[in-house]
Amino acid sequence: MDVKAKSRYLPISAQKARLVCNQVRGMDAEEALVVLKFMPHKGAYYVSKLIASALANAEENYELNRQDMFVAEIVANEGPRQRRYKAGARGRYKPRIKPSAHLSVVLREYEE
Repeated sequence: MDVKAKSRYLPISAQKARLVCNQVRGMDAEEALVVLKFMPHKGAYYVSKLIASALANAEENYELNRQDMFVAEIVANEGPRQRRYKAGARGRYKPRIKPSAHLSVVLREYEE
């Protein structure tokens, strides 16, 4: 059985989130949470919250065991960019582009 969770409009670039996603893809879900806890990356916080949410969905909605789940798919896609402008020298303006990301994860049970 597959359990899905999504997190949208996160204030991080998709490229930085993908670095973390590639580390935990295919791992046991509980092991992935432990690895993410000690990662120094900003994206580790968002990915760990997403995996924890998917595990909670598996327990509450489908009555599955946490120890039987692994990260089958995890994807970080680009979200919309916010464009802000700041005054620059000699009457010009400097654009500030704030990226966002959409994360989605699929947890799957181990086959017996």
